Amino acid sequence: MKIALVPGVPALLPSYSSIEDPVADLRKACLAAVTDLGPRVRVVTGQDPGLRVARHLVAEAGAEESADEPTGILVVGNGSAKRTSKAPGDFDERAEVFDDDLRRALLEPLPTALSAIDARLAEEMWADVEGIRTLGELLTPADTAEVAYDAAPYGVQYWVISWR
Repeated sequence: MKIALVPGVPALLPSYSSIEDPVADLRKACLAAVTDLGPRVRVVTGQDPGLRVARHLVAEAGAEESADEPTGILVVGNGSAKRTSKAPGDFDERAEVFDDDLRRALLEPLPTALSAIDARLAEEMWADVEGIRTLGELLTPADTAEVAYDAAPYGVQYWVISWR
């Protein structure tokens, strides 16, 4: 089963569009990852706006949201929102280490580490990891990660990663 992780960033929604797209590279990576999931996509997300973003991306990819016989699974989540002083959550010196640990767990992948993400620390880092935790149940160490996007624009860590 194909699995993809995208961030639930509101800038991906049409209601936030402007003349200049501040997240053009992120948008392109997200749409490609969701398109690759196939015609029936199961969505796994925690807090809003993640669900709205997921539904928008699924529709843009020409797919439909489906829990029955999905061809792929779309997980929504992101790392810390405290990477810089201009980040939504202001700067926290622990953010980079938090994101590095999470990145390692996503890329290797380390299912046990993903399932055991420290909820309190994630909340302190303003990280949306509820959906990411489910990857601990979905991935195996044998799965191969393909990174399409890994950056922290505006001080928030976003990933677009696909697994097979």
